[in-house]
Amino acid sequence: MVSNNSERSGEYLLEMSNINKSFPGVKALDNVNLKVRPHSIHALMGENGAGKSTLLKCLFGIYQKRFR
Repeated sequence: MVSNNSERSGEYLLEMSNINKSFPGVKALDNVNLKVRPHSIHALMGENGAGKSTLLKCLFGIYQKRFR
């Protein structure tokens, strides 16, 4: 459960915005956003090949951001 104070202040433990990741011939992530509030429980669910592992690898820094 999230307290009202946290909801009003917009405090997040984690915030990822506009995440994109492509591999040759495949767009794995297309403008993905993720926000995690303190004391909340989340599940990352989807079909095989939906991009769950790719999103986590972006979060953990396994796939580095590329600057153009």
